[in-house]
Amino acid sequence: MRMIHQVATIIVTILMLTLVGCKSSDIGESMSAEDRFERGKQRFANKDYLEAIEDFSAVTLQYPGSAVADDAQYQLGECRFQREEYLLAAYEYEALKRSMPASPLVPMAQYKIGLCYYTLSPKPPLDQKYARRAIDEFQAFIEYYPTHELVPDAEAKIRELNNRLAEKDYRTGVLYMKMEYYKAALFYFDNVLEKYHDSDFAESAHYGKIEALYYRKKYQEARDEVDKFLARHPNSKLKSSVESMRESIEKNLKAQSVGFGTLDSTRLVRQQ
Repeated sequence: MRMIHQVATIIVTILMLTLVGCKSSDIGESMSAEDRFERGKQRFANKDYLEAIEDFSAVTLQYPGSAVADDAQYQLGECRFQREEYLLAAYEYEALKRSMPASPLVPMAQYKIGLCYYTLSPKPPLDQKYARRAIDEFQAFIEYYPTHELVPDAEAKIRELNNRLAEKDYRTGVLYMKMEYYKAALFYFDNVLEKYHDSDFAESAHYGKIEALYYRKKYQEARDEVDKFLARHPNSKLKSSVESMRESIEKNLKAQSVGFGTLDSTRLVRQQ
């Protein structure tokens, strides 16, 4: 008898929850797009992001042609962003661009896509695929909306991300120098100079290139790079080091010209 009573209680409870759920669903279905959107905004303000997602999703699915459909789609991205679900957030912002390209919210969606990948980008030693994606998205934002108030912020973030990419390549070049793989080091220093010439690591990479050429006994090329360095960075903190290297390069060029081979028997001291 006791077991029968327990089973009956469970069944009644399930029926009550089902009725409550149906009632809630009926209320949701009877709400207008605007009312559903406003409830989603209130839930968002209260940081009830999952509940807000339910409301905004209902607007985009049930009322795709309503006046608040684009707002709801944008808010889906905002909810995901606040939940730190950055890839999902980027997807929702992309959906706004794709399905409602005429919406006035598209510029902000484009900026937020860049911000999602910017937030995902790690420190320089790690894989920088998200940093590269963020740069692409921010550049698209600047290109399409050059007068937007967030353009300076996007430009600053691009500079920061380029600095991360430059640092990664520069540190790799330094590592190869320590291993005496000068050709490989030269590749990474050149990469910094070609792709990130305005980064904080450009001067150090240029010095590294001169040093790598020196140890590969490419003295003429090294001297040419010394001239370029001093012309580009006349006030560099590395100027004295570069000038010292020029003296060593000149001595080796002179020795080569008179048939005495080269004079570099020891490594130069690197100044970081």
